[in-house]
Amino acid sequence: MRNVDVAVIGAGLAGTCAASVLAKAGYATALIDPRGVYPHDFRAEKLGQPQMDQFERLGVGASAASVTTPVDEVTVVRFGTLIRRERRREYGISYTNLVNRLRADLPGGSALTVGRIDDILPGGDRRTVVLADGRRISARLVVIATGLGDAVRRKVGISRTSISPRHSLSIGFDMRAPRRDFPFQSLTYYAESFGMAAAYLTLFPLGDTMRANLFAYREPGDAWTRAFASAPSEGLAALLPRLRRLCPDLAVAGAVEVRPIDLVRAEDPARDGVVLIGDAYLNTCPIPGTGIGKVLVDVERLCRVYVPRWMDLPNIDRAATADFYADPVKAASDAESLRASVYARAIGTATGLPWKARRMRNYVGRHVIDALCPAR
Repeated sequence: MRNVDVAVIGAGLAGTCAASVLAKAGYATALIDPRGVYPHDFRAEKLGQPQMDQFERLGVGASAASVTTPVDEVTVVRFGTLIRRERRREYGISYTNLVNRLRADLPGGSALTVGRIDDILPGGDRRTVVLADGRRISARLVVIATGLGDAVRRKVGISRTSISPRHSLSIGFDMRAPRRDFPFQSLTYYAESFGMAAAYLTLFPLGDTMRANLFAYREPGDAWTRAFASAPSEGLAALLPRLRRLCPDLAVAGAVEVRPIDLVRAEDPARDGVVLIGDAYLNTCPIPGTGIGKVLVDVERLCRVYVPRWMDLPNIDRAATADFYADPVKAASDAESLRASVYARAIGTATGLPWKARRMRNYVGRHVIDALCPAR
């Protein structure tokens, strides 16, 4: 039996960041994951400066920055027209490289424990995490950070609710032309007209490669999605015909990755000695760009506010863990991420008269702003 203060299950972004923060704060921490090396995973390929600031506050900024490709200017195109070139810092990332870098930089004594979870057993003021090979880890607090994985969450009797199934689609691919051939550092290219079921395309560098993320409100198995995945260059030309003005070469290199997004939330998650963070509690759509920020808010509030408070209690009961889910900063972050996800889909796809009026209002308002801030 290994005794620790906190056992973190799941060594993705949320779990690895949490383990790092807790270990640096002096808590005996076990980080558990079935894989010693995080595998390829298509998700979260671009950060803004606010997210990098969050990494800095958590003490892992140097690790995160070491695997990013920064840019300082973003070209914005709406309805096929170049609007402006905005001076702002963004970062291209490989989620896989980011997680493996964070794992490699874990403080001494908190190295990854590789193993599959067989059970989580209650017992007084502690929980026992039982691994499939018989190893046991006793902890005052178990943090479940397994993303959308269902098995561990079910072991502690927490179900989840579907908020918006098949909410959106993320499509990722590399452009064949090298980064130097593109006349911009980074590009955000919105749909050329209403009713296209496409939110936007973003092109940004990962090293010397220009990476593309296309976000759409489509079904993963419909004819359009299958056709785009099999012929992405032709699909881009058909979907965004004016894109060639900025990108004459739309050739794509390598495989096209397609990731469907379902919005789900844990139901009645408060349990004695167990807490969920990140997508294990609530996942949101990547289109508004709030996902990583939401995850890091969870990590910061849990590790900096609640774990120190809970370690002074004789027992971490469900009333205590319920306080974490009700935390005003976390609750506001969750609510805004979910609101932005639902609103973005509705403003892009809803056919009712109120949504048509909102789209027209937004269209007119953007034209006024764009006239006041012309492209340079």
